[in-house]
Amino acid sequence: MTDAPLFTPEMSDEKVRASAWFRALRDEIVAAFEALEDSQTQGPTAGLPAGRFEVSETRRASDDGSDAGGGLMSVMRGGRVFEKVGVNISTVYGRLAPRAQAAMAARKGIEGMAEDPRFWASGISLVAHMQNPHAPAVHMNTRMFWTPHAWWFGGGSDLNPCIEYAEDTAHFHAVQKSHLDPHDPAHYPRLKAWADEYFYIPHRNRARGVGGIFLDDHNSGDWQADFALIQDIGRAFLPAFAPLTQKRRDQPWSEADKEAQLVHRGLYAEYNLVYDRGTKFGLETGHDANAVLMSLPPMAKWV
Repeated sequence: MTDAPLFTPEMSDEKVRASAWFRALRDEIVAAFEALEDSQTQGPTAGLPAGRFEVSETRRASDDGSDAGGGLMSVMRGGRVFEKVGVNISTVYGRLAPRAQAAMAARKGIEGMAEDPRFWASGISLVAHMQNPHAPAVHMNTRMFWTPHAWWFGGGSDLNPCIEYAEDTAHFHAVQKSHLDPHDPAHYPRLKAWADEYFYIPHRNRARGVGGIFLDDHNSGDWQADFALIQDIGRAFLPAFAPLTQKRRDQPWSEADKEAQLVHRGLYAEYNLVYDRGTKFGLETGHDANAVLMSLPPMAKWV
């Protein structure tokens, strides 16, 4: 990856396009998840009402009270398929305080930031916790970050089953690879390795799931090419994840299966509260705490 060349400082058109894409992806995923709820007519939770997303606006204010952006928080709770799922989008801007600069995912110590700490960021973030322990939990996010001194893309998706099925893991990874290969066959092995490293929990000496793909600080110098890549990472999500949900959602489960799910959710919560960069950055920049912590499971257990 290379540093960006000098560019039109505000990148106004690029920001509009990126923000609109994240909104369109959000709308597609929300519609697909509600369709999964409607089509759940068998299995242990079929008698529940079909879940629907509760949508609320999030707003962010600068220290002086001026507008600093916001987004949409969409959360479904207690559905037939999804016990809790959030699909959030945001577009925020302002000035980065030193602590927020330190919490940035990859770019730290950017030349010129101390004198001009303006920033703009837009993205989508999704976490799904399932009713059926055999259906895997999942995480996805993609984002664009801009300062007057540099810009970059980041994100990815990873699968988090509490009961792993090798064929499900293979499917999830194969779909990711098929969306990355047209851009560069070297992307998938590199981004898979990056995800394996990023979603590792050092204090537990284990990964939080079965991996996926992840990148950060991505700037090839060609904004169009990089935007196309981040769009295909987003497009890969539904075909990678939805078929696994359809396959597992009717499967009977035992009390032991549910116990395993709750314990695994504790692992997921530990990671997001201790290590996740997005959580740290969102809280440091004053974004809505409920939206930032949307990823936490509805119920978890530590033993």
